[in-house]
Amino acid sequence: MDFLFIPLALAAGALLAVQAGANAQLSKAIGSPFAATTLQLSVGALLLLLLTLMSGTLLALSLLPSAQWWHVVGGTASAFYVISGILLFPRIGAVVSVGLFIAGQVLASAALDVFGVLGVKATGLSPGVAFGAALVMAGAPLIVLGQKHTPSEAGLGQYGWMALALFAGAVLPVQGAVNALLKHDLGGATFATGAVSFVVAAITMAVAQIGVATMAGAAKPSFDKLPAMPWWGWLGGFAGATYVTTVFTAIPAIGAATTVGLTVAGQQVASVFVDKYGWFRLPQRAVSTMRLMGVALLLAGVGVIKLI
Repeated sequence: MDFLFIPLALAAGALLAVQAGANAQLSKAIGSPFAATTLQLSVGALLLLLLTLMSGTLLALSLLPSAQWWHVVGGTASAFYVISGILLFPRIGAVVSVGLFIAGQVLASAALDVFGVLGVKATGLSPGVAFGAALVMAGAPLIVLGQKHTPSEAGLGQYGWMALALFAGAVLPVQGAVNALLKHDLGGATFATGAVSFVVAAITMAVAQIGVATMAGAAKPSFDKLPAMPWWGWLGGFAGATYVTTVFTAIPAIGAATTVGLTVAGQQVASVFVDKYGWFRLPQRAVSTMRLMGVALLLAGVGVIKLI
């Protein structure tokens, strides 16, 4: 049955690119990325709570007090990743953002598999993982160097956004491993685990929004433009819920590196289309030859990690 995780992980990865684009649109409508993230995470939490109820596993939430506290806080990674996507996609583009997300994910997932931390079974540094990770790390700089920057994107701030993208990618495999531990604490209840993760994420972002709202000169969220927002602006919660539940279910079955490799492939392919055609009302960005070479190396690295 493990082979079923291959198409699921690919689709979940593609949905991450959809999530970032949709959330950028929601952020424009509300006027605050923090408020937009809180709203989309709340939508994801409600969806997962509904699925928990429909699956008959609502009682699993009664086991929550017995879980270790750090098993419960995995949702904070979702909050961090989503807000990073909202900030990064309009500034450095989908392909560059996702390329750096991928580099962070691959490094973190390889470390989880090699060292066997956070409940992931130690596999050691196999030739496939080592060579595949090297290809991915070679592809990410090509994607970054092949990006044509606008004057507003140039300067030292550009490297700060890139560092943010790298770290935002790294937290995702860690979140998956922590949520897998929480799933075990809750008796294997998949939807209940996802619901807890998203509730924690929504609370985290709500607290951040309150902090931003108290800052002098900070933009206050407004919901007046929501009715005019396209329907796909609400897809962020669905995409995030699908990704999170797929990853923490797949990691114990096929390993962190393989899971992340498959989601990475879905992410990168989807992000190329987002940039090339300006989907989700994001700026169109030409996909240069160097960027395509970087994408090819990334996908080759994913294949090596999966097959060798």
